[in-house]
Amino acid sequence: MERANRTLVTEFVFLRFSNSPHLQLLFFSLFLLIYLLSLMGNALIVLIVVLDGHLHTPMYFFIGNLSLVEIWYTTVTVPKMLANFLSPQGVISVSSCIAQYYFFFSLAATELFILTTMAFDRYAAICRPLHYPLLLSPQICGILAGVCWSMGFVCPMFPSFLLAQISFCTPNQINHFFCDADQIFRLSCTDTYAIQAVGYAFSTVIILGALVFTMASYALILATILAMASVAAQRKAFSTCTAHLSVVTIYFGTLIFMYVCPAVKYVSNINKIVAIFYSVITPLLNPLIYTLRNKDVKEALKVLSSQIQRVCPTSRRLQ
Repeated sequence: MERANRTLVTEFVFLRFSNSPHLQLLFFSLFLLIYLLSLMGNALIVLIVVLDGHLHTPMYFFIGNLSLVEIWYTTVTVPKMLANFLSPQGVISVSSCIAQYYFFFSLAATELFILTTMAFDRYAAICRPLHYPLLLSPQICGILAGVCWSMGFVCPMFPSFLLAQISFCTPNQINHFFCDADQIFRLSCTDTYAIQAVGYAFSTVIILGALVFTMASYALILATILAMASVAAQRKAFSTCTAHLSVVTIYFGTLIFMYVCPAVKYVSNINKIVAIFYSVITPLLNPLIYTLRNKDVKEALKVLSSQIQRVCPTSRRLQ
C-alpha cells in the first residue's frame, strides 16, 4: 500500500556531502584538483606510450590502454559531481542516471579485463620467455585489447536494460555522488529482487573470475621466480610485477568490498568513501605507481621533455 501511494518521478536528486557552502566549495576545489591531475597523468602515459618507440611492447601497450580507460572512467562521474557541488540541487534525469550507470560499469569491467590481461602478459614474459613474442605478438595484443573493451561494454548491457524497465517513485534522493545500482534500486516502485540478483550474479562472476585468473597467473609467476638460481634475476623478474600487483590489489580489493560483500552493500557512508577511492583516487594513483619506479617510463619522459624544449626554446630560456 505504501508503494502504491508513492508518486512516480522522472529525475533524481543527489544528496550533498555537506550542508555547509564552505565545505561544498572545499570539496569542489579538492576533487577538481584530483580530477585534473588524474587526466594529465593518464594522458601523459598514453602520449609517451604512443610516441616513444622503446615503449612499443605488450606491457606498455596494455598500460596505455589502462590509462585510456582511467581517463574516461573518472570522466563519467567526476564532472557531474563537481557540477553538483556548485548547484543548489544536484539533479539528474532517470535516463541520464541509467546511462551513467551503464558507462561507469562498462569502463570498470573494461579495466578489470585489462588488468587480468596484464597479469597474463607478465606470466608469459616470466614463465614462457621463449614463446613470449608469439604469445603476445602485436596482432594478439590488438585482439586482446579489443576483446577487453568489447566485453567490458557488453557485460553491463543486460543489467542496464533491466534497470531501464523499472519505474521509480518518491522519495527520489540518491545518497551517493553517482548513480550506483544499489541506490537506484531503493527508489523503485516495484520489487526488484530478481533484477538485483541478476546484477549481483553478473558482478560476482566477473570480479571473482578475473581475480582467480589473475591470482593463478601470479602463483605461477611466483613459482617461476623462486625457481630462478640467481637472486639478481629474481629481483629483476619481481620488479616488473610490483607495479601491476599494487594496482590489482587496490582495484580488486575495493570492488570486492563494494559489489561482492553483501554485508556492506547498504552502508551508504562507507559506500561513498570506498567509491571515491576506486573511482576518483585510483585513477590518480595508477600513473604514479607505474612511473615512480619505472626506469623506461622515466627515460621516455626525459626524452619527451627534451623534445618539447627543442620545439619551444622559449620555455628552455625561461628555465
